[in-house]
Amino acid sequence: MTSEAPLPHPTVKIGDAAALAGTTPRAIRHYHQTGLLSEPRRGADDRRRYGYEDIVRLLWIRRLREAGLGLDDIPKVLTPGDHRTRRTVLEDLDRGLAEKEAAVRDQREVLRRLLRADSDAGLLSPAVGDVLDRLGAGPLRPDELDALLVTERVLGSAQAALQAAGFGILSTDGTLRAEQDRLDRAAAVLTDPDDPEVVELAAQYLAHHQAMEEAERAAGIDHDRYAPPVAVDRETGRARWPGIEEAARLPSDVTPVQLRIAELVGTMYGEQLARENGDACGARGLPERPAGSSTGRREAG
Repeated sequence: MTSEAPLPHPTVKIGDAAALAGTTPRAIRHYHQTGLLSEPRRGADDRRRYGYEDIVRLLWIRRLREAGLGLDDIPKVLTPGDHRTRRTVLEDLDRGLAEKEAAVRDQREVLRRLLRADSDAGLLSPAVGDVLDRLGAGPLRPDELDALLVTERVLGSAQAALQAAGFGILSTDGTLRAEQDRLDRAAAVLTDPDDPEVVELAAQYLAHHQAMEEAERAAGIDHDRYAPPVAVDRETGRARWPGIEEAARLPSDVTPVQLRIAELVGTMYGEQLARENGDACGARGLPERPAGSSTGRREAG
């Protein structure tokens, strides 16, 4: 018993051509419009007929598309003899894919941190996450997470990590948390920036900051690793750090009293640094928790 295979047709219609090449009729029509695929001859019914060479061309186009080439670059790669252009196109594509690959790795790392943290803290920089992990921090308050996000944008990840150390300590030390809340409540009820109580409250904020700093160092946080260089103005005695001008541009609901407390804490801290180190101060952190510190927008300036 013998069987005979059907004789192949010399040409096929667009639907069959698309199926054979693993593409769609719409894509083939687009290739015609862009000149990527020459128009084939038409049959007696005025429909396009595709031969073996057309199918081969479509297959090569599909492979190059799968490799990542755009339609504009495919003719440059398929053009016989133009090796220099071909190599340039492929090298450019390789660089582009490498950049995308790196971006995907970064995205996956963020997703892993987000899954591991099981909170929005995972969206912050690794420096912030490392500090919180080292402190065994509990859940941060929503406004603290907001503050870290803003600090990263305005002052950078190192300063955000230093701020995260304070928030992490507050999440684990009930005494310090209670003192922070007490100071914030006291600042909230004052209305006159020139009230003598404002000066006393600023001194209490500074003492609280120093207690926080001691707790952070005891927990293994190296402030010198994260804190930017702090400069003290010789005339005013005020301490300043990089990014303060950018931070000052942020919209804020800070009150005049809170602003005055921040200024006083900055001046007190600057004077203290000047006494300890002279006019040129090294990499020491500024108080991050004067009045209403949980918003992260009221740092001493």
